[in-house]
Amino acid sequence: MAEKVKFHTIKTEIRLLGLDGCSSASSRVESTILIGIVFRGGFWLDGAMKTEIKGNGLDVTEKIVNMVKTSPHFDQLRVIMLNRIVFSNFNFVDVRKLFTITRLPVIVMIKRKNMADVKNALRKLPNFEEQWRIIQNSGETVAMKLNGKNTYFLISGIGKGDAEKIVKMSCTRLSIPEPIRVAHVIALGVNKLRNA
Repeated sequence: MAEKVKFHTIKTEIRLLGLDGCSSASSRVESTILIGIVFRGGFWLDGAMKTEIKGNGLDVTEKIVNMVKTSPHFDQLRVIMLNRIVFSNFNFVDVRKLFTITRLPVIVMIKRKNMADVKNALRKLPNFEEQWRIIQNSGETVAMKLNGKNTYFLISGIGKGDAEKIVKMSCTRLSIPEPIRVAHVIALGVNKLRNA
């Protein structure tokens, strides 16, 4: 059985790190900026961080680990939340490795429970088998109803019950956790400025 962090209590001000990135539509830009937003629960923004990953690389996990571990917020963080598992043209997050190195549970939003579409897209890549193995070993898929809508998460290093509590608590405005929502909004803004 996979190792999990045990939460004795989940406080309303639990420190959560939401991550999202946005690549440029311009072919001249060969990288994606990832934005990290630290929230206390789903109410208070506590900090921000950023890193940059290659457009067609395999460096996203390493870059997230480095960004998180060098952050002044690292000792207070309890969970990492990602808006997706893949960034910038098949640069996949190794979710299990991210948890193993940072010791922070990971919750990833995914579009659907069945990852068949991702698998089919991956078949075009030369390292298909390795990437698919990483995804298969990423963790458990959890389905939740948020504001009447089916939502799916991939979890690693955390139990289903704790993950559900944290997601519900942090969805204060929409059916998406606030740290992820704000990271997404800022990532879009940064990308627009980058292309201006």
